[in-house]
Amino acid sequence: MILTGPEIEHQVRLGRIRIEPFDRERISPNSYDFLLGEEFCWYESVTLDCRKENKAVYGKLSPDGTVLYPNRIYLAGTAEHMGSDHYVPIIRARSSVARLGLFVHVTADLIDIGSFNAWTLQLHAVQPVRVYPGMRIGQVTFWKPEGRIVLYDGKYQHATGPRPSLIHRDFEAQNRQESASQQ
Repeated sequence: MILTGPEIEHQVRLGRIRIEPFDRERISPNSYDFLLGEEFCWYESVTLDCRKENKAVYGKLSPDGTVLYPNRIYLAGTAEHMGSDHYVPIIRARSSVARLGLFVHVTADLIDIGSFNAWTLQLHAVQPVRVYPGMRIGQVTFWKPEGRIVLYDGKYQHATGPRPSLIHRDFEAQNRQESASQQ
């Protein structure tokens, strides 16, 4: 079950959904519009490796706009810190942004219940597109889970800006487990 816009606002007032800062003017019929933060990063290397830490270059989006180019993934944070211990957030681009050929989450649109962060967006431009800090870039919907709730407590919890992939840690943990079992 998806929450309506008025119910999202009600749940924010109750503290069951956290959106900081919250602006009731950004409530839609069944979502909340979130803003693009100032910080962003991109990977140094053209070829990325899942088993290694991929170094990132950090910067700030220009108030005059920053052009995002195709064939590169940009990571950018939301201006808000958002999350819920009671509902499952799902993010997507605003349709106006998608019509410019800008993906805001590539494929990772499901936010774990209990995750509270400035969420990292995975921006990918189909053609060059200029973006601005503070622009309405995406929307979040909140869904009621069914079953026992287990809160997220993972490696990206409490992020305050864009976070590069930490998948290499999974391989490191797997190698440690294999080494321990061989001893």
